[in-house]
Amino acid sequence: MNDSQYNILTDDLLLAIEEAIEGCGHDIDYEGVGSLLTLTFKNTTKIIINKQAPLQEIWVATKFNGHHFQYNDKQWIDKRSDEEFWQFISAAVSKQAESDIILSAQ
Repeated sequence: MNDSQYNILTDDLLLAIEEAIEGCGHDIDYEGVGSLLTLTFKNTTKIIINKQAPLQEIWVATKFNGHHFQYNDKQWIDKRSDEEFWQFISAAVSKQAESDIILSAQ
């Protein structure tokens, strides 16, 4: 994948996350600045999602740990656990929001 393709994929992913948060029915604030998206929960914990262009990865920092995702076979996969991004982010958001939340790309 070239840099242009990477930027399109990651911009689309960050936008899809924002849309999923808006539509999830829970009080989660988000702020996107450049290549960084910060989710803030009622309990003041945060999830930070950012682009790592030199590595062509997406990095996610949660209250509990950090994860690096690479694009493979049309999906973002965690390098450590092989978990798909939307499954991971739903579980992470649910844990930090202390409520069951399912996020997905629309």
